[in-house]
Amino acid sequence: MDIKQIQELIKFVSRSGVNEVAIEQENFKITIKTNQNPVYVNAAIPAAVPVAAQAVAPVAAPSAAVPTPAAPASAAVEDTSKYITVKSPMIGTFYRSASPDKPSFVNVGDEIGIGKVVCIIEAMKLFNEIESEVSGRIVKILVDNASPVEYDQPLFLVEPI
Repeated sequence: MDIKQIQELIKFVSRSGVNEVAIEQENFKITIKTNQNPVYVNAAIPAAVPVAAQAVAPVAAPSAAVPTPAAPASAAVEDTSKYITVKSPMIGTFYRSASPDKPSFVNVGDEIGIGKVVCIIEAMKLFNEIESEVSGRIVKILVDNASPVEYDQPLFLVEPI
């Protein structure tokens, strides 16, 4: 990556309102961070419009029974309070494995350590390996394979060991 490309990337980050962009290539790594409040970019939304429309419709249907789901939701929050959440460090597409014919990096019940690759997030045609910053056991995978993720979106729940 040359200086002109880096300058264009910096301009893009400042215009878009994204807080952080990380790019890693063979022998080159750059992370650009800003102090702006997060603004979610709709770059990945066109591919996800049908999925978003399907996700919104079922949510609207049970709105008549709001009091009933409220109690289980608070119980679920209490259960997850003992878990550590692994969050997405960037906007992109979440992948559980390096390619469709390869096994997943982690599954529910797997023990992970600091530095273990847990997934890949594709951003701007670059595949970024996401490493765990915690040790523990995977309790739940919160994102479907090949689905778009936002910055700071929860990806995994980990039970500390």
